[in-house]
Amino acid sequence: MRCVIARFPFDLTKNGVLDSMKGVKPEAITGESVLIGRRQYPVKQVGEIITRQDRRDFSGAEVTRAMTRLGFTCRSLQDAAPAAPSALTPLQNASAMLGETQPAAAAPAATNAGAAVAG
Repeated sequence: MRCVIARFPFDLTKNGVLDSMKGVKPEAITGESVLIGRRQYPVKQVGEIITRQDRRDFSGAEVTRAMTRLGFTCRSLQDAAPAAPSALTPLQNASAMLGETQPAAAAPAATNAGAAVAG
């Protein structure tokens, strides 16, 4: 497939990208990413390897568009971010995981602590 990245035309194939990325260790993901094989790579790292150009010469959107057209899964940072932690206490969180929505409130126990037993 012919695509333009950084004003230069490239003929890219899915197998060619897979071969180029073989043995490359993924960098830390801080923005958009591409899933290639079983690994997730930053789009700028992929673009640099497949085009042999400096990362400052192209945008992540250009690489994302090309990788999507080739059939790779692309994700934005919002898609990859985990869900925000809940505001539940650890006890409430554990109860929710076990199926209870809220722990049952304990009924106040009647005590005779102040009463003296006459005998």
